[in-house]
Amino acid sequence: MSKVVLREQNTPTSIVQQRLKSASEFFQITSRRRAWLLVGVGTLSFAIGLSFGISQRKSEIEEYYPLEELEPSPAPLQPELPKVPVRPKPPEINIKIKAVGDVVPGTNYPRNRLHPQKEKLFQGVKPSLRGADFLFGNFEGTLTNYPFSTKGMGGMMVAFRSPPNYNRILKDAGFDLMNVANNHSFDFNTQGLLDTIHNLEKTGIKALGKKGQVLIAHHRGLSIAWIGFSSYDMHNSVNNLKQATALVRAARNNADIVVISFHAGAEGTGALNVRNKTEYFSGENRGNLVLFSHVMIDSGADLILGHGPHVPRALELYKGKLIAYSLGNFMGYRSLATDAQLAYSLVLEVELNNRGDFISGKIIPIYLSRDGIPYRDPDGRTIKLIRLLTQKDFPKTRLTIANDGRILRKK
Repeated sequence: MSKVVLREQNTPTSIVQQRLKSASEFFQITSRRRAWLLVGVGTLSFAIGLSFGISQRKSEIEEYYPLEELEPSPAPLQPELPKVPVRPKPPEINIKIKAVGDVVPGTNYPRNRLHPQKEKLFQGVKPSLRGADFLFGNFEGTLTNYPFSTKGMGGMMVAFRSPPNYNRILKDAGFDLMNVANNHSFDFNTQGLLDTIHNLEKTGIKALGKKGQVLIAHHRGLSIAWIGFSSYDMHNSVNNLKQATALVRAARNNADIVVISFHAGAEGTGALNVRNKTEYFSGENRGNLVLFSHVMIDSGADLILGHGPHVPRALELYKGKLIAYSLGNFMGYRSLATDAQLAYSLVLEVELNNRGDFISGKIIPIYLSRDGIPYRDPDGRTIKLIRLLTQKDFPKTRLTIANDGRILRKK
């Protein structure tokens, strides 16, 4: 297996740090407001099921920021697109992507809840993570030693901090890209996020989700753009469709395939179903994910990978493109709740053609132990759940989910 070579492009570190500093200040204010709200709302029903939480490899991943203006502006947003030559016709090959949801490998804040043998955390699922051109996951937390958290502890206010050397077990598991745009990215201020990005990337794992960022991976002559979103303004936001559309169009102009990751939606066992309406959680607008996903595909996206609700959700085939509305929890060692469907997990395998059209896929069922460690599930509970949710939420979608987890297009 070849190593992943990464290249940075076009954005000075100081600019990124300025954006992250502003985002951190915003997040601290939001966290304080939420803390007061949760004092009144912290009932048992909320507490149950809620927790915040290559084959051949690509040869290169590039990073660029096509939008000079990222804050809301009364003037129409005109993205500055990199000047690139007309791309040749993409090679006639398919690409295989594997994706998982929220990953929290343990936390040492405010007390030590780390596994005594961290190398064993992914032991039960490593075979399921192999065999794809790209492996993606959402890193729900920080890789830092920074001591000061933005969050007051108690109730649903939780801060996740893993030691920087946990980057090794993530690399050993096979991850190529990990989203960092989520509600825990600023748990330890701007420094915590910068440390997380640095610690991921020094192992070769590319951090996805910085505001305005587009990553372009190259695999056997095929270019695949990746963009990360959350429901917060400090990241690319699912609630800002104008900026999201501009980013996707810029990516489309520079890549053969566009993959979207979003961390959004309500949370917990009461949030299994997807509806074409705005979702709220803890007083926050967590986005209309059906609207967002459809607009992104209309703008040029090919695959949507959702995470954030902590439970698996339905699949939808829209204009020949696959939408996974939530991949659930994948690991939450002594940090994420594992009640009921919160323990249902999966590795989603997706095969796309050179135009980004969905060819086939598979749900590899995973189940989390009480401590939040993932194992292959011989009972296939997640397969049954996602099939039921898909039939209920999107009865007209042209997908069939077989008993063995194969995802096929209806004829």
